[in-house]
This record gives sequence, structure tokens and C-alpha cells, in this order.
Amino acid sequence: MKNKVLKHACTLLLALLPAFSLTAMDIGLLLDQSISIDQTKQFQYSGTLIPWFSTPIGIDSDLYISAGFTLKNEADQLQFIPELLRTELTLRMEENGEIHIGRIPYSDPLGFVVSGLLDGVRYVRDMDNGSVIGAGMWYTGFLYKKNAAITITFDELANFNSPVDYEQFLDTYFAPRRLVVAVDWEHPAFKELVRLNLAFAGQFDLSGSNYHSQYLIAKAAIPVNDFIFELGGSLEFVENNKFQIALAGEAGVGWFLPTQIYDRLSFLGRFSTGGTNDGTFVPFTPVTTESHGSILSEKLSGISMLRLDYTARLHQSFSINLQSSYFILSDLSYNNDSFGGKPDGFFWGNEFYGLLIWSPISDLQIKAGGGVFLPSMGNAYKDADTRWKIDLNVLLSLY
Repeated sequence: MKNKVLKHACTLLLALLPAFSLTAMDIGLLLDQSISIDQTKQFQYSGTLIPWFSTPIGIDSDLYISAGFTLKNEADQLQFIPELLRTELTLRMEENGEIHIGRIPYSDPLGFVVSGLLDGVRYVRDMDNGSVIGAGMWYTGFLYKKNAAITITFDELANFNSPVDYEQFLDTYFAPRRLVVAVDWEHPAFKELVRLNLAFAGQFDLSGSNYHSQYLIAKAAIPVNDFIFELGGSLEFVENNKFQIALAGEAGVGWFLPTQIYDRLSFLGRFSTGGTNDGTFVPFTPVTTESHGSILSEKLSGISMLRLDYTARLHQSFSINLQSSYFILSDLSYNNDSFGGKPDGFFWGNEFYGLLIWSPISDLQIKAGGGVFLPSMGNAYKDADTRWKIDLNVLLSLY
């Protein structure tokens, strides 16, 4: 009888354990849907279901797991794309240090050299003087190519633009195989009047293209009353059968306007080198591709950009963003087949884009945007057709 009672007690305890452990867990389900139409008059749709889960492990660790299941039309065909998203184990160490393991986010100080989810490990430590140091190492070959956005070579760009073929899944789904390393340091310099960020990043090709590159990156931010001034740059060293150099930089100023609403007017200028006749300088090529326009989707490689930006929160649940971006080519060797090949001049044109963001409740966010790109405002492709685009995005927390 005693053994029978003990058996029933153990069974009841095991049945109750999941209920107790759930109190320390957090789970959720997001639905991210986007629809757009552009000058081609074709609708593009993408819907992603994102389940996520997080829980503490002991007193010094946390686990976060998320995935994405996307249905979209691409290249005139319906595609289903499964993907492991941010999946991270955080281990808190002594002396304000943390180790992050898994598919983890990383961004360089400038935000356009290396940015996104990467598979690997990163160590971060807060120092006593307010500085933060970090070091990481990642592999890119298991990432979904569209979200990794690695298009360093022409072959990688062609693979990026092609749809996933499940009959050739290994060749069409994954990102290029590259090893990425980064070491960074953030410091409040000059009595905390300047926020200084320094980093070294490098990528080493593991797939045979023989394109390796390393980057020295620096950025400084200086707040002065209602203004914030920013200055940054990157020096790229390229090993692609021979040693070459590239440069990129940015300068910006933001002004928090003295109005009754929370609004900001900012200016940002970004530039990058093009190629020189002797081959010493080449177009700056980041590791991950960030689009520097909403209509003109180009990465910062042989291109410079001047942008005026206005953001205002008109209501607690409603805000707007207006942008005007002008694009300039760094050299006339740039070639864009969709605009007609070689340019006639350096000035590409101006893009105007507006975005409305409405979040009536905490579980719902709606974004509606649209804009045009006008090649006629430049001399590079002045006879090219105007490009336009309208976007709608709905992000809904289902659970």
C-alpha cells in the first residue's frame, strides 16, 4: 500500500511540474504580412508566421528560440520558406560579462558593414569605466540567403536573386559560406561628451571565390543640447587575387525640434569609393547588403547618398516619417542593367518616400508607405522611367 501511494504521489508531482515550469516561460506567436505594388503593376505578397519561446535556465542563463514560416510569391511563383530565426543561449558570467551562443544578432558601429543574424558565439563585457567590449565569431553557410543578404561577388548576387528550388535545395536556399569575425569597443570619451565606437571586422571566404576582406570601423556621436552630431567611416582591405583598398563614411546631424510634439529633423550623408584606373581603390563592398533606398534598392558600393529625414509622433499611437534621398555615383564604371547599363553622368536621381505607422493597441502595428524615384532629376540615367512603390505591412501578435 505504501509503495502504491508513493507511486501515485510521484505521478501527480510529474504531472504538475510542467505547470510550475510554465510560469517561468514566455511564448508567443506573431503574424507578419506585407503586400506591395510597384511600377511593374504586379502585387508582391509575403506572410510570415513567427512562433517564439523564451525561458530562464537556472539563475545565470536565458534561452530564446524563434522560427519563421513564410509564404510569398517570388519570380511569379508561390514559395514556402521555413527558417530558424533568432535562437540564442545567453550565459551571464562574473564581472558583468555575457556569452551569447547560437543564431544571434550583430551590427557594426556604422550598421551597414556587417548587420543581421549570424551563427556563432559572441562575448560582451561592461567595464567599470562605462566602456563595453565585445568579440565574436560566426559562420554564414546555414543562414537563409534572403535574410543573410550576402552579395559580395556577382555569383552571390545572382544566387541571391534566384528563387529557392526544393529539387536543388542545398544550392538555392543557403547563404554563401563565409567566416565572419568582429572585435568592438564602445567608450564614453571626453567626460562622456562623445560616444566613441571602434571595431575590427573581417570575412573569409570558404566557398572558393577567394574574396576576403577586413574592415576598420569607427563612429563618434556628440550630443549638444537638442542636436546630435555623428561622424563615422570604414577602411576596407580587400584580398581578391591582389591587395586593394576601399573607403566608406558617413556624417549626420539630428535636431530634436522645439515643438509640442516629439519630432526630429535629420540629415545624413554617406559616401563610398569607386574604382580607380590603377586598381588601387575599388568600390566599397560590405559583408551584408543593406538597401540605402526604399525604392532604389542599392547597397553602398560605388554609390553616395544625401538624405533629409523628418520623423514625428503625432499621437501616442500614430507617427509619420518623410524622406528625400539623392544618389550619386562614385565613378562612371558603375553598371546597372535595369537602368540601361553604363551611366552618362554621376548624378543618379532623387527618391521621395513617406511612411505612416499606426499602433492602436500593443498587439497590432500597421505600416503604410509609398514613394517615387526620379532618374530625371539626375544625368546618369535621365531617360529611364520613373520608379514607384506602395507598401503595406501588418504585424499582429496572435498570442
